[in-house]
Amino acid sequence: MAPAVHHRTTTVNGLEVFYREAGDPKAPVVLLLHGFPTSSHMFRHLIPALADRYHVIAPDHIGFGLSAMPTLQDFPYTFEALTEVTSGLLQQLSVDRFAMYVQDYGAPIGWRLALQAPDRITAIITQNGNAYEEGFVKPFWDGVFAYAKAPGPDTEAPMRGALSPEITRWQYVNGVADPSLVSPDNWVHDQALLDRPGNDEIQLKLFRDYPTNVDLYPQVHQYFRDSRVPLLAVWGANDEIFGPAGAKAFRQDLPEAEIHLLESGHFALESHLETIIEHIRDFLARVLA
Repeated sequence: MAPAVHHRTTTVNGLEVFYREAGDPKAPVVLLLHGFPTSSHMFRHLIPALADRYHVIAPDHIGFGLSAMPTLQDFPYTFEALTEVTSGLLQQLSVDRFAMYVQDYGAPIGWRLALQAPDRITAIITQNGNAYEEGFVKPFWDGVFAYAKAPGPDTEAPMRGALSPEITRWQYVNGVADPSLVSPDNWVHDQALLDRPGNDEIQLKLFRDYPTNVDLYPQVHQYFRDSRVPLLAVWGANDEIFGPAGAKAFRQDLPEAEIHLLESGHFALESHLETIIEHIRDFLARVLA
């Protein structure tokens, strides 16, 4: 019988934070950090697959999923601010040490958590979660950085396009050999949340803040070299946002990083769930033993 998954809401720094939780609270913790434009919904199948052995926690970032969506006037919507809320949740749940699975936006949040307290991180699983400029695929990132550098109508238009139903669907099916393996529920769910009044401005603010993540990369690389943290990359090789060069780059600073390139795209869990589960369980069983 699959472990029970609990769907909880708590208050962190005055904001409601939704999170999914499963497994024995005394077991080693695995923190799942989702990307754009999704939520902990992306981990709905992974959580019970790990919870027999681990205490699994998957929050929705502020402005995403079922967590609070304060206005721009009431919350700064920077990656630093999202990290502060995640850190507050971990403190509230008395989580001292944890492995983390990072994807897309979850990566810069995870890297900030690691820089705050390197000794807390027991292992890293990255699934299309970048830490190197080598992984940025044109033209998507050219548009992001142009907008961040000079916000205005001309640079904003492509970024608003990234919030459209067509691009949300594209993120799920692009690069997947058999798109019928990917449930349409994913992009319908994500788009409904993106389309909430005011959420477009939130996402645009985060696009403008993205270069702060790149600015941290030298510190992140030093953290990798100093900590030698065990790292597993399970990566959709056909992703046209974070390409396979981003996975291979981890070996620059973590020569023993385990890298598996999968014939999938940005949300590889949707087409390669069982393969990723197998890699994660094998990896964690060894490095957390």
